Amino acid sequence: MAQIIVRGLDDEVVGRLKRRARGSGHSLESEVRAILEQAARMDAETARSLAAEIRATFRGRTMADSADLVRDARDR
Repeated sequence: MAQIIVRGLDDEVVGRLKRRARGSGHSLESEVRAILEQAARMDAETARSLAAEIRATFRGRTMADSADLVRDARDR
């Protein structure tokens, strides 16, 4: 099996990956491996198609302004 080293990752990125791994009940290494395997399986055309589907799902919908939601939550 091949190995890679990724240098220069932002600490916040690593923190999010660790939280994601912990939430999935995986080690950081196995979580990152799964992310990379999934990303490598998806070619550019598949990614564009998926993005188009997601856009179509939300087309015509208005979304709440997240700043308003944060203010409302803070005021509670």
